[in-house]
Amino acid sequence: MSLELRNHVTTADADDGVALLDEISGQYWQLNGSGAQVLRLMLDGATQQDAVDLLTSRYRVTRERADEDVTLLIASLQEAGLAQ
Repeated sequence: MSLELRNHVTTADADDGVALLDEISGQYWQLNGSGAQVLRLMLDGATQQDAVDLLTSRYRVTRERADEDVTLLIASLQEAGLAQ
């Protein structure tokens, strides 16, 4: 599964991550550094498992925890109407 931001969502790099703006509602979301890495990777067409591999290779985290975190990030972006 890859990830795609909706047309009304713009991104901007931040000091430690990325900010997302919903241009319809005017709401901002801030992703930390690891969340930003996962988002960028998946927007480039990588799968959820690729994102899990990225997290486990860069951080001291188990595969199970990395998978939970990626799943939660995707679900949160979709629930907020930012991604599909």
